[in-house]
Amino acid sequence: MNNLKKYILVASMFSSILTACGSDTGNGGGEPVTPVEPTKGDVLVYTTTGSLSHDFKKSYLDFSKSSNMGTKTIKIDESKKFQTMDGFGAAITGSTAYNLLKMAPADRTKFLKETFSMTEGMGQSYIRIAIGCSDFSLDEYTLADEPGIENFALQSEELEYVIPVLKEILAINPDIKIMGSPWTPPKWMKVNNLTELKPYDSWTGGHLNPKYYQDYATYFVKWIQAMKGHGINIYSITTQNEPLNDKNSASLVMFWNEQQAFVKNALGPKMKAAGLTTKIYAFDHNYNYDNMPEQQDYPIKIFEDPAAAAYFAGSAYHNYGGDKAELLDIHAKAPNKDIIFTETSIGTWNDGHALGKRLLEDMREVALGTVNNWSKGVIVWNLMLDSERGPNREGGCQTCYGAVDISKADYKTIRKNSHYYIIGHMSAVVKPGAVRIGSEGYTDAGLSYSAFKNTDGTYAFVIANANGSNSRIVIEDGKNHFTYDIPAGSVVSYSWKK
Repeated sequence: MNNLKKYILVASMFSSILTACGSDTGNGGGEPVTPVEPTKGDVLVYTTTGSLSHDFKKSYLDFSKSSNMGTKTIKIDESKKFQTMDGFGAAITGSTAYNLLKMAPADRTKFLKETFSMTEGMGQSYIRIAIGCSDFSLDEYTLADEPGIENFALQSEELEYVIPVLKEILAINPDIKIMGSPWTPPKWMKVNNLTELKPYDSWTGGHLNPKYYQDYATYFVKWIQAMKGHGINIYSITTQNEPLNDKNSASLVMFWNEQQAFVKNALGPKMKAAGLTTKIYAFDHNYNYDNMPEQQDYPIKIFEDPAAAAYFAGSAYHNYGGDKAELLDIHAKAPNKDIIFTETSIGTWNDGHALGKRLLEDMREVALGTVNNWSKGVIVWNLMLDSERGPNREGGCQTCYGAVDISKADYKTIRKNSHYYIIGHMSAVVKPGAVRIGSEGYTDAGLSYSAFKNTDGTYAFVIANANGSNSRIVIEDGKNHFTYDIPAGSVVSYSWKK
């Protein structure tokens, strides 16, 4: 046999072997084989990259059968227990409810299931709403604009927008927690300051007149009861949104001593007398107390009075100033009080549409960052705004994006932003009642992570890789371990049973 014949014979045999093994064709027609993703496995995985090459991609993998020889191992240690989680979610403002109700019913149901369903979606589990108007309402109003607490009544924003949306969400996730926060009391309850006590006819700023402490406490009670009348249980409230901010559209200044006196002498006793178990959280503002020295450690100052402290479940924080390390300080000073993170926003000022940047920063600073500093829950600002950052009002934020933005042209096309993903990556695997547990071993400046044990015995682990390269790590729970190649610039969530 000459060399040419030998060459042809060998080439023919090699081609036959490749075809038989399926290494270059899948259907005999020369089409490439598409790898089949596993539809089940020991570990459920969700992956999102800043480039959206993985867009909350669901996958599965199995435990490793061999011994763990990996040097990049993170070990789960459930003997170390921290806080019990309440949940993760976003605010259903008047603007958010308006946008949702502009959608076709089928499109809205699909989005709400993707967001809130425990079985078909992310399982977001905590919602914040306004008591009266917020700076993302369709108008400025309270629930008793006419003087006299007897004039209390839910208004059109609640009845026509917020409550219908909440009912749709509750039909999908009946156990969702709802927090209420007021931006302003009725104007007739306001004064310019506590010295002159002059009437203050403005939505913005002013102080609560001590003369109306009892009426304002009744206002809260009536609101909780009115919402209950519509089938909506209020799990928690904050006494005042951003009490040190006198510039917001709809706002009130409430220094720590005012909040202490109001809750101790009016709100706490009124709620108790009404048989309400709704939790009360203090403060609800920035880590840095808006650089007011006399307001530093605002909730701690309140808690120094045992009679007042007894009515508070804990404190709530925003991140528009200061650093999340403040949460560690507050926990150290009041370890028996809860901490919850209640507001953060993205917008034009912080490259809110640059997902590659915001996904990793917001995961590190907000989702994992606050939880690793003892926060029991994380709530971001507007769940949905339109493509023109609205509806918004003069005096409110006109540069904010929502967790998602919906096209104003069709009220169908949705852009998902960083806040939607960071909340989803937590809520998909960390369920209400989960306990944050220890995780130790491999560390890297570009990695942030946290571990949890859910009430059903499953483990949850969430990790963010801010590095410019993939990171192949091993996760070990004391019995099983598995390996995963975390993509560069990504967030990954895992859930498994030991």
